[in-house]
Formats: sequence, structure tokens, C-alpha cells
Amino acid sequence: MLKVNHYSFNLAFEYPFTISKGTKTHQPTLIVSLGLGNWVGYGEAPAIAYYNVTVEGMIAALEAKRFVLERFALTDPQRFWHFLEHLLPGQHFLIAALDIAGWDLFAKMRRQPLYRLLGLNRNTIPLTDYTIGLDAPEVMVDKLKKHPAPIYKIKLRSADDIDVLRLLRAETDKPFRVDANEAFQFEEAKKLLSEWKKLGVTLVEQPLAKNEWEAMKELKVISPLPLFADESCVLETDVAKCKDAFHGINIKLTKCSGITPALRMITEARKLGLKVMMGSMNESTIGTAAVAHLMPLLDEVDADGPLLLQEDVATGLHYENGRIDVSEMPGLGVEFWGTICSDPQ
Repeated sequence: MLKVNHYSFNLAFEYPFTISKGTKTHQPTLIVSLGLGNWVGYGEAPAIAYYNVTVEGMIAALEAKRFVLERFALTDPQRFWHFLEHLLPGQHFLIAALDIAGWDLFAKMRRQPLYRLLGLNRNTIPLTDYTIGLDAPEVMVDKLKKHPAPIYKIKLRSADDIDVLRLLRAETDKPFRVDANEAFQFEEAKKLLSEWKKLGVTLVEQPLAKNEWEAMKELKVISPLPLFADESCVLETDVAKCKDAFHGINIKLTKCSGITPALRMITEARKLGLKVMMGSMNESTIGTAAVAHLMPLLDEVDADGPLLLQEDVATGLHYENGRIDVSEMPGLGVEFWGTICSDPQ
């Protein structure tokens, strides 16, 4: 019989984190654990306001189904995910946390790190970027100086932010990624893409609103830079729609509902000729470790959540110049120590 616990945190950012959709100083997050005998698996789902997801809402949904959940016989993580999809319809963030915990638990029962259980080799993996959130130009420059990285992801929200890119470019020769979070109109993006390329931008995430499919198709044809879907690619059903509108997709485990559907999304993207990136939603080490174990499957990765947070709830990842190494311990290889500051509920 599974034993389910959950833990809530409100983790402080090092800097106020601002994107085109708003600013936050803390990241609310839910950690779930699944216990079976001597083994415990952990998963995470951060709460995101613009998706109308709260920690309290996830806890309420979990508690309402605890009795049924704890009686599930976990013999296969993929079967577990299908069970969760029927048990908790529409609860993608919560399902993601439980799915990650299920994979962590299953890999521990098999006494293997997750990446090995999946048959992956970590000899060749992409480097993560470090995100520079929107702020006063001098503060953005200061963030860059204080956080040396092989790649920087720059949040932008208006055409005037080209001046910020120029200031940042004066401080480093490292590649930039632009993340617009749907901030631009077609004509703006059309004019800016060439300028961004001149400033060393190597890819652009979600320049237009998520439903602007026809405009995105036109933009893809003329773009000198690879365009990656983020808000336009949330669930498995979105992958095929991205084929003609983007060069690649950015998969978020939290949004797509976990590792199980993410693996299928990667397979489909490859069949369609799309590049694959996996991104952060400011997860702590637990949620980020799930991404780190999947990195051999990716072309690009944005897994800098623990670097942006001033607080964490676990150990088990090692960052060095953009490379993320995982522990060779079974499962995710993380040690959850958040219980010292949060009681299970």
C-alpha cells in the first residue's frame, strides 16, 4: 500500500523574478512523496499563477483522492500515470508531481538511477542556461556579471528591450536565448529577429501569443533564428500543431503532467523533425533532477531553477559551467531535507 505525504514551501528567489506576465519574489511549490516499504519517491509541482494553479488547490485535489491513490499497486510508472489521469482529470501539475515521484520510487525499487532505468547515456548532454529576468537594465547587467554561465536566457517584453540586449552583449560573448513569453506582435517580432541574431541570440522562445498559429507559421518561414514553442506546447496533443509553426518545442514537465507524457512528446517531436528543449518552471532540486535525468534526450535545456532560488529543499545535483551532473544513487538521486522546515500533511 502506498503512503502519500505532501509538503508545501514558499521558496525565495535570489532576485525578484520578472517576466512579461508579472513579478514574484517567492516560488510556491508542492513536494509529494510516495512511500512503499523502505522506499520513498519524491516529486514536485511549482504553483504558477497565470495557469491558475495554487499549492492549496493541488493539496485539496490530492486529499480528496488520497484513499484511492494509496491503494494503487505501483508496478509500472506508465500505468500509474494513466491511473492518475483518470483519477485527477485536469490536474496536470499535481499529476506531474505524482508521476515524478512514481518514477523516483520505481527506479529506487530497481536500484538504478532513473537515467539508467530509461536506458540513457549521460556522456553527451546539453548545457543549461542561466536566466536573466526582466529588471532595470543596470540590475540585469549586474545579474549577468555575478553569474558566469555558458549560455544566458534573457527575458524580454517589448521592442525597446533591444537596448538591454546591447548592454548585456557588451559584457559577454556567450550565446543568448530570448524568451518572450508571448510578448510580441507579428510585425515587431519580424523586425527584431535579425537584430537579435546580430547580437548573438541563438534561439527564441514563444515570440507571439500561444494561439497565433497562422502568424507563427509565417514567422517561421522568414525567421533567421530557431523558434521554440513554450506556451503553445503544453500537452501531447500540441506537439503535432507545432510542426509548421516552430522549429522546436520546449517541454515543461509540470505543464505536460510529468515524465511519462514527456517521453512520448519527445518521440513524437523527433518523428516530426522538431528540436526538443526541456525547460524550468523554477523548480527546486527535486523537480529539476527529473529534467536532468532526461537530458541525454534533449537538444537544449533550461534547468536553472535551483540557481535562481535562494532556498532549496533537497541536494543531489551538481552544477559546473552549465553542466548538470546527477547523483548515481537510485532514482532521482536527491536527498529531501525539507522536512526540517515543513511538516508532512
